[in-house]
Amino acid sequence: MDPTKKTDTESGATSGQKPSSEPRTEKPRSHSSTENPSSRIKQERASGGRISGERASLGETPESDAAPQSEKPDPATRFLAILVDGLVAGALSIVPFVGGIAGAAYFVVRDGLTLDFMDGRSIGKHVMGLRVARLDGRAMDIETSARRNWMWGIGAISGALAYIPIFGWILIPFVALLGLGIGLYEGYRVLSSEDGRRWGDEMAQTKVLKQKS
Repeated sequence: MDPTKKTDTESGATSGQKPSSEPRTEKPRSHSSTENPSSRIKQERASGGRISGERASLGETPESDAAPQSEKPDPATRFLAILVDGLVAGALSIVPFVGGIAGAAYFVVRDGLTLDFMDGRSIGKHVMGLRVARLDGRAMDIETSARRNWMWGIGAISGALAYIPIFGWILIPFVALLGLGIGLYEGYRVLSSEDGRRWGDEMAQTKVLKQKS
């Protein structure tokens, strides 16, 4: 080896100079990777944004943009509406035997009828300016009305039991008491809940609204 030849590294070491090196630059960390998901949810809620996939993974349920928004209707107005519907069901119950069944059927499906003069609501709600709306924004139908009102049919069929000798007569007081108990409970829910939704509304995912004039 030629002693006169030195490598660049050796010459740099003997001269006291350190090899030059470019400054290392660190890439900035992505803010989204370290951001707390819960803080993002609060920001989205404050800005009125929709729930993202990440929010759904955290166990939150998206709210439908079509969900109806309205003030709680006056309980007295709702009472008068159901009173009118009760009179209609009572008039149907006058017909022997089948009248009780017809009255019960009206009470169960009354919020999903698509007759023109009813405008997609019961006669009582039509008179009092109320409407039942689904929370998912879809149109009311007979199936949804039945889920909402099936309990009202229990008391209405007591009229039909009067035409069944002995066995029907025995069942009348029990059926009437059951219907009365459910009716009182539903009335309590209307008065006590913040949005006026009763048990039937929770099962059918519905809400009573004031009809816009």
